Amino acid sequence: MEPQVKTIDDFVALVGDELGLVIDREDVGRHLDEVAGWDSVLLLGLLTALERETGRRVPFADVLEATSLERIYALAVGA
Repeated sequence: MEPQVKTIDDFVALVGDELGLVIDREDVGRHLDEVAGWDSVLLLGLLTALERETGRRVPFADVLEATSLERIYALAVGA
């Protein structure tokens, strides 16, 4: 299966579609505490969606240390 999350724009769309959290590219670089509506419950949903859409396991321990959505994206796509 071809990964569906290849770009940061794909990631932003995934966050909106899967989590119902409306973000833009600026929000991706913000500290998670600054992203309106973000909470730890959303993190679990995001990890599940990323693993399904990328076909890769995302290192959970590293994600827990991530301070931004941008870092979570990088971990998911191996950047």
